[in-house]
Amino acid sequence: MQFKWNYEPLTPDRQQAARELADKIGMSPVMAGLLIQRGIKTESAAKRFFRPMLNELIDPFLMNDMDVAVDRLNDAMGRKERIMVYGDYDVDGCTAVALVYKFLQQFYSNIDYYIPNREEEGYGVSKKGIDYAAETGVKLIIVLDCGIKAVEEIAYAKEQGIDFIICDHHVPDEVMPPAVAILNPKREDSTYPFKHLCGCGVGFKFMQAFAKNNGIPFSRLIPLLDFCAVSIAADLVPVEGENRTLAFHGLKQLNQAPSIGLKAIIEICGLTNRELTMSDIVFKIGPRINASGRMMNGREAVDLLVERDLQRGLTLATRINEYNEQRKDVDKQMTVEANEIVERLESQQHLQSIVLYDEGWKKGVVGIVASRLTELYFRPTVVLTVIDGMASGSARSVAGFDVYDAVKSCRDLLENFGGHTYAVGLTMRQENIPEFRRRFQEYVDNHILPEQTQQTLDIDMELDFQQINKRLLNELKRLAPHGPGNSKPLFITRNVFDYGTSKVVGRHQEHIKLELVDSKSAVVMNGIAFGQSAAARYIKSKRSFDIVYTIEENTYKRGEVQLQIEGIRPSEEGVEEEKTI
Repeated sequence: MQFKWNYEPLTPDRQQAARELADKIGMSPVMAGLLIQRGIKTESAAKRFFRPMLNELIDPFLMNDMDVAVDRLNDAMGRKERIMVYGDYDVDGCTAVALVYKFLQQFYSNIDYYIPNREEEGYGVSKKGIDYAAETGVKLIIVLDCGIKAVEEIAYAKEQGIDFIICDHHVPDEVMPPAVAILNPKREDSTYPFKHLCGCGVGFKFMQAFAKNNGIPFSRLIPLLDFCAVSIAADLVPVEGENRTLAFHGLKQLNQAPSIGLKAIIEICGLTNRELTMSDIVFKIGPRINASGRMMNGREAVDLLVERDLQRGLTLATRINEYNEQRKDVDKQMTVEANEIVERLESQQHLQSIVLYDEGWKKGVVGIVASRLTELYFRPTVVLTVIDGMASGSARSVAGFDVYDAVKSCRDLLENFGGHTYAVGLTMRQENIPEFRRRFQEYVDNHILPEQTQQTLDIDMELDFQQINKRLLNELKRLAPHGPGNSKPLFITRNVFDYGTSKVVGRHQEHIKLELVDSKSAVVMNGIAFGQSAAARYIKSKRSFDIVYTIEENTYKRGEVQLQIEGIRPSEEGVEEEKTI
C-alpha cells in the first residue's frame, strides 16, 4: 500500500502558543505543539486532558428516558420480577452484558443473561431469545449494544408481557421500538452532550444512574471500568470526551486490578507483568472475546467475564483462545479466497467498492474479511455468506466515507441492517445480491471523494533525531489512551541514512530492523519497519530517505527509545502534499 503523506506545519502563531504553553506546563515545545493541535491551549485544559476525573463524568440523567429506565428497573426489583440482560455477541455486547449483570447481581439475585447464537438467531434481538425469556418467567429485558431496530421483536415481547429497556449506540430508524425506555445518545431528539458512547458505555451510564438514584456509592462502579476500556478500544469509538475518561480509568483498572475473567485472558495472551495499552486490547484481548461469538457462542465469553474463580477462568480462557486460533485459520483461508475473487473480477477493477459473497464462508468471520479487504484495496467493502437462501454479512469502510448511508440507500432490498459510519451488518434474500451490488457500487462511485480513495499518513510534526529522547517518550505516554480522535502522533524526519547496520528480519524476511542517522546530527536511532522489506535495497544504497514514524518504548530493552516506521520514501520525492491535510 502506497500512502499519501499529509503534513501541515504549525503556523507561526501556533508555534508561539506552543512555546508559551510549554513554559506553563513544564514540557517540551514538541509536546506543547501536539496539545495545541488537539485544541488544548491552556494550562488548565492540559491538566484535565492528562488526568481526566471521574467526578467530571456527565450526569447520566441528561440522557433521554434515563429516569424512566431507572424507575422501571427499581419496580422490577421491588416486585421481584425476573430480569434478563441481553446483548450482542461481539466484544462491546459481551462486556456490556458482563458489566450490567455483575453490578446488578450484587443487589439482586433473580437475574440472568443471554447472548444470541450468531448462526441460528443472527444479529440483535431474536424471537427465540424472547421465547426463552417468556419460558423462564422474565418480565424485564435490558438489551445492550443492539435493539434499536428491533421494532417487531419488541412488539412481540410486549404481547407476552415482557418490557424492554434498550441501551444502544447504533443509528436509530425513523420508527423506534415500543420499549419502556430507549437509552441511545444517537437519538435524533437526544439531549445527551456526548454522542459517541459504545454499547458498554451506555450500559455503564444506566448503572451510574441506578446507583445515584439508590444511594449506592460511585466507588462500587469503579471495578467495572475495565470492561469499558475493553469495549471502547475494540469497538473503535472516538477516544475523546467522556470516552477518554472511561478509557483512562478503565485502563488503570485493567492494569492494577482486572476482573478475574480479563485477568485470565491477560495471562493466556502472555501480557502479564507489562503495562497494557489500547493496542493490547485491539490486537490481543478483544479478538479472543470476539472469537467465542464468531466460532461458537458469545455466551461463553460472558461466562468468562463474570467468572469469580481464577482457575475456572483460566480454563474458560484457554477454550476461548482455541476458538481464536480456529478463527485465524478460517479468516486466513477466506481472505485468500476473497482476494482471488477480486483479482479475477475485471468488473471490480474500475469501481470504488467491493461486494463479494460465497455460500461456503463462515458467517462469524465475514466482518474480519471485509476489514482485511478494505485495508488491502482501500475501498468500501461488503462480504456476504449465504445460508438457506438468505445472504448476511458485513460492510466496512475507509476513513471519511459513511458506509451506513451507502447501505441505507439500498434498504428496500434488505431484510435487516444496522451499524454506524464505518461498520454495518446486513441481511437480504440471495436473489437481491446482484441488484444490491449494482446500487451499492453506484452509490459509492457517486459519493466517495478522491481523498477518501487513498490511504494517508497524517503527520503531526517534523523532528530531528536530537529532539528524540527518553524525556519526550515519557511526555508522549501522557497523550494515551489512543484511538480514533486521539491517534498516536506521527512524526517526519527528512534526509536520514542507514548507519550501516540495518537488516531485513522476520520469519519471511518481511520486516526491516533499522539503525539510522539524520543529516543534522550525529544521533543514531533504532527503528523497526514492519512489512516494508521492499524498501531495504534503497536503504542500503547509501542514499538519503525520509521516514514517518511513531516514537515507542522498546519492549525488549525497557526505557530505550525506538521508532516504529510507518512510511519510507526517497528524499528527492519531496512532500507535495505539505499544504493539504
